[in-house]
Parts: sequence; structure tokens; C-alpha cells
Amino acid sequence: MFHFHIHHIFTFITFSHHLHFHIILNPGICALSAVPVRAEPSDRAELVTQLLFGECYQVLLTQDSWLQVRLAADDYVGWIDFKQHTPVSPDYYAAWCAQDHPRTLDVVQAVSDATTKVPLTLGCRLPFFDGLNLRVGDRQYFFNGTATNPTAAPDPARQAALLRKTALLYLRAPYVWGGKSIFGLDCSGLCQQLYGLVGIQLPRDAYQQIDYGRPVHFVTQAKPGDLAFFDNAEGRIVHVGMVMDEGQILHAHGEVRLDPLDHNGIFNRDRQRYSHKLRLLKRLLPE
Repeated sequence: MFHFHIHHIFTFITFSHHLHFHIILNPGICALSAVPVRAEPSDRAELVTQLLFGECYQVLLTQDSWLQVRLAADDYVGWIDFKQHTPVSPDYYAAWCAQDHPRTLDVVQAVSDATTKVPLTLGCRLPFFDGLNLRVGDRQYFFNGTATNPTAAPDPARQAALLRKTALLYLRAPYVWGGKSIFGLDCSGLCQQLYGLVGIQLPRDAYQQIDYGRPVHFVTQAKPGDLAFFDNAEGRIVHVGMVMDEGQILHAHGEVRLDPLDHNGIFNRDRQRYSHKLRLLKRLLPE
């Protein structure tokens, strides 16, 4: 039987063999390049998603040295190691949730202060970035790389161009179930990250992402940036990718790759056969 003992996480944590339930919503932020979020409170449990640097979350429960968290951006719930938790104040969390934050556009970059340097990958958030400095809880970091500008008015042409350009940076990134970083990610993590870079927050999984946008009825009408969804024999949505130029799709399948897309699905050039059956195309960018 599991034993819970729940307290205000950013004040202190104790553990006991008494069963206590205390609903808490204490906020934290990811202060490392990437933190695994698991299905169960164990290092051996399935990786369901990742927290990338600059992402906030709420702590829901504690169990031994594990925290159950809900990610602020997409409401995904999973478990992180207590040692990778960085608490923030409720005021900081509320301010973080109230605005979009710039994201890094460099494949690899870093933020630094007087004593430390934290490596960042493409798509990490830069909370409260003013062009020079950012704030992660009580710490201030310096950043001199390239970043998005979420305060700029959305321009569909510019968004589509940024999507295409950024998508190509992910080529050859290895497939990792539950991953969101350029050093390992899955199909829906890739699409969530790409759209996040142009200011559109998608849910985490492909079967959730299909509910967004407007249907595109024919592959011949698809534009770069459209999302293509694929199902299995039971009709469940199991794969997603982003339409690129010249009848190609960018998707994570073993690695992030470009393959031909037609009305049947994705044709794998290496194996000379179809790897995924097309179900639906959706357009998320405004016309």
C-alpha cells in the first residue's frame, strides 16, 4: 500500500507511514534543461512527457521522494523526482500563467548567472525575458541567444515561415516516447513544440491535437504547417506530423524525418512501403 504525507512543498517536506490527504496546489518551475515526467512515482516508470527549462507546474501530491505535478501549459499530469523540483511563489506562478514567454530558437544555447550555466535546447521558455535577462523564481539569468517574440502581432505568413524553418532544425532528432527535447522526442511532442514556437499551445498527445484547427479535405489542398493525423487498424489516432513543401511531411518515426505524403498516408522511402495510414488533415494557422 502506498503511504502519502502531504505538506506545503515549498516550505518543507516530511514523510511518514501515516496516511494523510491534503490537497495542495504549490507551484514549481523547471530549472534544468529537461526533467522527465513519469506515469508512476518510479525511475523505472514510463516517460509520459518532459518539463523543459522555464515551464511551470503545480504540485498535486507527494509520495516518498516523488511529486505528482500538473503542467501549467497543457494540464498534463505525471510524477517528477523531488530533487528536480524548484519551488516558486504563487504570485510568480500567476504572473507566469498570465502571459506568453519567449522561447529559444537556437538548437543549443545556455543561460547563466554569476555561478552557474544551464544548457538549453530549442523551444525552452525564457520567463519574463527582457532581451537580456530572465527570471526563474528568485534567480535571474542572462541570455544572449536567439528567441521568439510572443508580443508581436500574429502574422500567418511569418508563422508559417518560422514553422518551416524551425521544423528543419529538428531533422535527425531521435525518437523518444514521451520526449519533447531536440535530443529525443515523439511525434506529438514535436508538433506541440513547433506550434508553441509560433504562439499556439497544443495539448500533448496526437488524439487530443486532432480536435484543434479546421479540416482540410484533400492532401492536394494541404499547406506547409498543416497537421496530418494517422490512425491504426482500430481507428485510434496514433501518429501526427506536419505538412511541409512539395508533398512532404515532417514527423518523428525512429528519428525526425521527411517523407512523401499522399492521400493514402506516409510513404517510407527507405522501406519502400507505407508506414502510416492518413486519417485527417487540420489547418491551425489563420488564413
